[in-house]
Amino acid sequence: MARRRQYRRTVGMVAAAGVVGCLCLGAAGCARSSAVTGDAPGGDPVRVLRGAADALVDAGSSKAHTSLEMAAGGTRVTVRGEGVYDYRRRLGRLKVLLPQDPAGDAVRRPIIELLAPGALFMKNRGAGVPADKWVRVDTGTLTDGNLVTGGATDPFAAAEVLRGTRRATFVGRTEVAGTRVRHYRGTADLAAAAREASDANRGPLAAAAKGFATAEVPFDAYLDDQGRIRKVRHRFSFVNGGQDKPVAVASTTLLYGFGAPAEVRLPEGEDIYAGRIAEG
Repeated sequence: MARRRQYRRTVGMVAAAGVVGCLCLGAAGCARSSAVTGDAPGGDPVRVLRGAADALVDAGSSKAHTSLEMAAGGTRVTVRGEGVYDYRRRLGRLKVLLPQDPAGDAVRRPIIELLAPGALFMKNRGAGVPADKWVRVDTGTLTDGNLVTGGATDPFAAAEVLRGTRRATFVGRTEVAGTRVRHYRGTADLAAAAREASDANRGPLAAAAKGFATAEVPFDAYLDDQGRIRKVRHRFSFVNGGQDKPVAVASTTLLYGFGAPAEVRLPEGEDIYAGRIAEG
């Protein structure tokens, strides 16, 4: 019972901010450990990584797997997501899967999320929201810039974090989901990323730079020969509620199927819930 109460406290803490967890990518999505450091890195790593978001805009769209993993109070919370993203319109649609109840007696419906400039829309949010209604969150009001709140990092925001790359090294050649990639490891600064980001992400990234425990974000990025991100893993740190120690969050975004249709239709005003959302 104590373990279950601890889990519920952790999930309650997460729900107050949104939903937080990690995607287990599996053998197909994870990079193999066959890096060859002698391969040419294709240019200065810092410059290459700062331009990775532009390469996604050139690609137009892709499919995406997202994940967040948070460990707090001895409990690990895992959330998985998948969907599509249009990098030119800055619109995405994700189906986010919440962690199973530890007792196995709760069936959790996937949360449908629509990502748009300045806004996050969620359906099947629970917390007293009717099943046929959307919840709209202004991402400009979120202290994490929606890098964590929705349980999934916006794929383009994840790419734009790399615009703030301060230090980076080329690790070597490897593979992600059968595609040859270049593996880079480095650190980005959220405040610097905000200054170089697109209009849609400038405000949210600036908020994250102030809201996280540190604006320094360690990352591992895997780029294909066109400079497009195939996989990026960020490690964020934030202070939640009255906790003394920062909470560590690992966010992983896997991109594939470039050019795939990414039709995203935002909800009409009458479909957005205007009532009060229950806490926890």
